[in-house]
Amino acid sequence: MSGPELNAGWSDWPAPAKLNLFLHITGRREDGYHLLQTVFRLLDWGDRIGLRLREDGQVRRDGPSVAGVAAADDLAVRAALLLQKSANVAQGVDIRVEKAIPAGGGFGGGSSDAATVLVALNALWKTGLDVEALATLGLALGADVPVFVRGHNAWAEGVGERLTPLALPPAWYVLADPGVHVPTPALFADPHLTRDAPVAKIADFASGSLLGNAFEPVLRRREPAVEAVLAALSRIGRARLTGSGSGCFVEFASRAAAEQGLAALPEELRAWVAAGVERSPLLDVLERY
Repeated sequence: MSGPELNAGWSDWPAPAKLNLFLHITGRREDGYHLLQTVFRLLDWGDRIGLRLREDGQVRRDGPSVAGVAAADDLAVRAALLLQKSANVAQGVDIRVEKAIPAGGGFGGGSSDAATVLVALNALWKTGLDVEALATLGLALGADVPVFVRGHNAWAEGVGERLTPLALPPAWYVLADPGVHVPTPALFADPHLTRDAPVAKIADFASGSLLGNAFEPVLRRREPAVEAVLAALSRIGRARLTGSGSGCFVEFASRAAAEQGLAALPEELRAWVAAGVERSPLLDVLERY
């Protein structure tokens, strides 16, 4: 069997990061959830998930995940438990999460970890659920999980779960992590957050007129570290914020240009280059399985 690399019973699966190329809030539902419009861009960089099947039905996290996150609250563990219960699976699994994506950065780390566990265990446990069913399970874990389950760049609406596949040109990104983590509920509750942006269309994004992030002015005001990183990045291009986190990025048309931009940044800045991809590397591994 060719597929994910096996080592002492462990299989290894990618959990790629994402960027929000823009993010607007257009309103709020009666249940309090905010209505969004955004474009998800998947990257060739992210976390790694290790899985080892168990015959005793237990789901266990092996080693640390995000600092301060208990195993019961870990989205990867919760994803395994949800699939196990939904598909009535007798087997269990050990889960290792090798973190590269900074927590609270808006790069989608926890959601991607959960999606990878759902997709990989669906194969390993042979539960036979289709993508629609897995995406529905993912939505119960978080609004960003379905895009990682589906594995394609997308225009997103609703709370982020209504996805339209979107072809994006090749691009490379200088990513930067200011190292601050502001809880998302606090940002949504901020009185300075714009919640009534006009509803846009995909054509507006294609024309290049949609680049802003509703959370950027809020985070600039709240977090001096974010303001400083955006200012540093603005010297090499159009600096943007991703998601509702503190992560920032600049887009380039070539890897060489991105590397040149990275080299021009202060050495103390936590920054690196990643490539945008047409589809998730998780799907490539799944196909080889």
